Amino acid sequence: MIQRRVFLAATALPTLAWAQAKPEDDPARSEPWLKVRAALFGSRPITHVDDGRVTLQAPARAEDAAVVPIALSAAMPVKRMWLVTDHNPSPLSATFVFGPATGPAQIETRVRVDSYTVMRAIAETETGELLMTTRFVKASGGCSAPPGKDPAAALATLGRMRLRVEGTPRAGQPLQAQLMISHPNHSGLAMDQLTRQFTPAHFVRDIVIRYGNQDVLTADVDFSISENPNLRFWFTPREPGALAVHIEDNQGLAFNATQAVTF
Repeated sequence: MIQRRVFLAATALPTLAWAQAKPEDDPARSEPWLKVRAALFGSRPITHVDDGRVTLQAPARAEDAAVVPIALSAAMPVKRMWLVTDHNPSPLSATFVFGPATGPAQIETRVRVDSYTVMRAIAETETGELLMTTRFVKASGGCSAPPGKDPAAALATLGRMRLRVEGTPRAGQPLQAQLMISHPNHSGLAMDQLTRQFTPAHFVRDIVIRYGNQDVLTADVDFSISENPNLRFWFTPREPGALAVHIEDNQGLAFNATQAVTF
């Protein structure tokens, strides 16, 4: 009996070690990713790159799983970028589409991470090539974490937005801007500690940012984006005008904001 226990332990340990390391060591075999890949890209080839053409910045171990800062970027003009968080309840966290008034393809935001996971940034170049980079993030419980703001206070400011342009506007020169949205972005997975009921899902779904009559950025996002979504992006003003934002949430509510840009 003792010999059998030793044998089982010896054979089980490598299997356990492989299972724990699999998402980090072999992201190509992640089951959620394989499903997302098939649904989004079919049989299109995707090149995994680590040469700076596409980057994904995220902490190796998050301080707060409900508010994980990330940054996606591409070193060349791209049509769109996808953010995939393999082991979130909804793996496709965001799709960003860049319009003619965009600047460098750089996006910064904050996300929820539900468990240890591979995160991916996939970029589609103007020639249709798909480039992907990955990052392993240690965090858990972000999607079911209780909101950080009092529900009544969150409802009172629902949909309020602030737009901030950083730097001095010059014709044809890219500018960075920040969009801050007051919205609880309830995932539907957090339990109210008083009622013991799950708070219904209520989150920003669509973001459209325009400058003048041209698109800067459109984003299809879900509850993986943290409470009070915060987005940094670039745009290129070619003449004085207004930066305009239109958002809609999953309950059909719509909100708008504008910020004048003068030279």
